[in-house]
Amino acid sequence: MDKPIRTTNDLILEKFYHGTKANLQQGDLIEPGFSSNYGQRKMAKYVYLTATLDAAIWGAELAVGEGVGRIYIVEPTGPIEDDPNLTDKKFPGNPTKSYRTKDPIRVIGEVTDWQGHSPEQLKAMKDGLERLKELGIEAIED
Repeated sequence: MDKPIRTTNDLILEKFYHGTKANLQQGDLIEPGFSSNYGQRKMAKYVYLTATLDAAIWGAELAVGEGVGRIYIVEPTGPIEDDPNLTDKKFPGNPTKSYRTKDPIRVIGEVTDWQGHSPEQLKAMKDGLERLKELGIEAIED
């Protein structure tokens, strides 16, 4: 288990992750204003990040596009807020530690030894998202 990063004044900072299929490098910025990885692929007003590896794995596995899922360790460059797509609708209290920001997030590393969900779990999640789509329920509300 990773230890939290500590600042010189002993405040604990969260480690944040971003799951995607984009091939990024350390120092790259992930910014709003591009097509979303989810739903109708509208122009994203926010960038999403999480403090749990499991939520980042879902992000990497469910992102659209070619290539393999990737999980980056990121740092926000501005304020973040709870992600209402999860905290208000599915997981009150934000146990998934999912957040969003209108500011860029900076790639500071990559997690390369993560293990994805089972094929059955992944299929069940994709089937559930497809059912929502058929009902006209958007997965991401900006």
